[in-house]
Amino acid sequence: MVERGDGGVTARAAKRRRPAVGEGRRGVVVAGVAVGLAGVVGLHEVIPNSPGRVGSLVESFLPWAGVVVVLLFVVALVRRSGVGLVALLLPVGVWVQGFGGLLLPEPAPGARELVVVQHNVSDENPDPAGTARALLAAGGDLVALEEVVGPALAVYEDVLRDDYPHHAVHGTVGLWSKYPIGEEQLVDIRPRAFEAGWSRGLRAVVRTPYGEVAAYVAHLPSVRVGVRGLASSPRDESARMLGDLVRGEKVRAVILMGDLNSTVDDRGLVPLTSQLNVAEHGFAFSYPAALPLARIDQVLARSADVSHIRTLPATGSDHLPVAARVTLGPLPPSDRPAP
Repeated sequence: MVERGDGGVTARAAKRRRPAVGEGRRGVVVAGVAVGLAGVVGLHEVIPNSPGRVGSLVESFLPWAGVVVVLLFVVALVRRSGVGLVALLLPVGVWVQGFGGLLLPEPAPGARELVVVQHNVSDENPDPAGTARALLAAGGDLVALEEVVGPALAVYEDVLRDDYPHHAVHGTVGLWSKYPIGEEQLVDIRPRAFEAGWSRGLRAVVRTPYGEVAAYVAHLPSVRVGVRGLASSPRDESARMLGDLVRGEKVRAVILMGDLNSTVDDRGLVPLTSQLNVAEHGFAFSYPAALPLARIDQVLARSADVSHIRTLPATGSDHLPVAARVTLGPLPPSDRPAP
């Protein structure tokens, strides 16, 4: 029998404590991915949009970076990577700063508030009557619809008439209101390359109990994702045209509702998001209805706050409806009624 001295025991213990080379590398990999993810979320504006409008494509799915953080956290735990866990604090902080507010509870209803319902009802909707009844249940003050075509228009008008006695329809978009509509008109947001019959925008002045509101309903051109990236030029052009119209709007309070085929983080909507407020609470992913991945159905406002936005139950459309609470700012002295 051979006895081993303390030196042998010490050597074996040190060997057990020493991390394997692969484990150390895995920790570095997790940390590197975490730092890179934080850079993408926090500095997405500097991602070039060429080729393939990669910047817009990344921005369309920015909230999902939170899922990647969770996966990295699990990997770091399994690998017992202290370096990885510490590094994950960076993307967590950046994500919370950008999207954490959307997770906060819905605020209590306030004064001067309108409930706005927005829905792309789909031109292939097999049940427009059922869709209209579902929208009635949301109790909105304004209802904006896109892809209102053919015989379905008469169905929407019939079902919504009693609750919304005022409405305007131009092209394939419409607005239904509980309050009187003053002036209304078609707005031209047609990209230059599109045929003359393309009509997807309207403006109406709604006389609410809280003052006049310029209500815009718009359906921006669709985008496609292919091997060459994101094809969004027509949408971006249409967004710039709509932004110019909103910038020149004389009515102080503005509410824009529509299928904008873009998230509010996408730089393609900067002509709008640079001058309109976006939702403060709620993710409300609305498309596609079967597996919602992004909110492209939007409610934006000027001289008003979109305090909360949520999705409504599915209808016969490939989009989910959304309902938003919009709190109008105080009337300027010139618009207040005399005492």
